[in-house]
Amino acid sequence: MGEMQGGENLLFLTDEQLRQGIEAMFFAYRGFTADPDRILATMAYGRAHHRALHFIARIPGTTVNNLLAILGVTKQSLNRVLRTLIEDGLVESRVGTSDRRERNLHLTEAGAALERKLSDAQRARMRAAYRAAGPQAVAGFRQVLEAMMEPELRRLYHAIRESDT
Repeated sequence: MGEMQGGENLLFLTDEQLRQGIEAMFFAYRGFTADPDRILATMAYGRAHHRALHFIARIPGTTVNNLLAILGVTKQSLNRVLRTLIEDGLVESRVGTSDRRERNLHLTEAGAALERKLSDAQRARMRAAYRAAGPQAVAGFRQVLEAMMEPELRRLYHAIRESDT
């Protein structure tokens, strides 16, 4: 039957094809994180720092609780990451305007510059891959990723995307 074409044939994926997809995701993730990892390693930071910087940049003023929900990490783990980012002058924690018990997180100029550097590396890799694959593959890829998300995370993902409009 050769290469599978069209959505109807996707119902008949073999275990081998699924294994290949899993492995492709693993190696793609390694490529996706390789550029930022190299930058972070020079600063003694890791992926947790990158994820925090990314979402603080995407949602300026986000709260610690919101960041906990997005990242799915323990409060202790996030506090460790935030403490480092704050001490190093990359993030500032401001008292909430509506609730003084809340802390709103913002990137400093240095934090925004680092986040841009990390994201630029990933955007370049993603842009090249998207161009090579074409618009139909890009749309299909997004559909596959969204279908793999847990329902509550898919809602969170859509809420973040809608905040752009």
